[in-house]
Amino acid sequence: MFLLHYLYLADYSMHNILIVEDEFIIAMLIEKQVRKLGYMVVGKVANGEGAIQRVKDGGVDLVLMDIKINGDLDGIQTMHEIQRFSTVPVIYITGNSDPATRERAMATNPSGYIIKPIETEALRVEIEAALGTST
Repeated sequence: MFLLHYLYLADYSMHNILIVEDEFIIAMLIEKQVRKLGYMVVGKVANGEGAIQRVKDGGVDLVLMDIKINGDLDGIQTMHEIQRFSTVPVIYITGNSDPATRERAMATNPSGYIIKPIETEALRVEIEAALGTST
């Protein structure tokens, strides 16, 4: 049984997740949830420019992207820029659930959209769907 559990976690730890969140405490909570699910967090950045550079640097399998972030670009604009050079899946994680924001976000064809506060089970389902894995 231990071996199966170890193999389960090892399989997921091969997936590297970047967290884009400008609120430090929220970023730490998301990181804790992601690690609890058995994934690697390869970075936390607070702005679009940092996210773009981190994806360009490589080694990112999935981006968890807040929509309202620091800097000149919001999360949706950042996603547009990332899509110019990468096919890395992006899941929006946001406190903005108004129809206009959701419509703008959905126009970028994200892999998922989660409303804060984040439930770990919802996060697991969205990550598995984005990465093409399931338990």
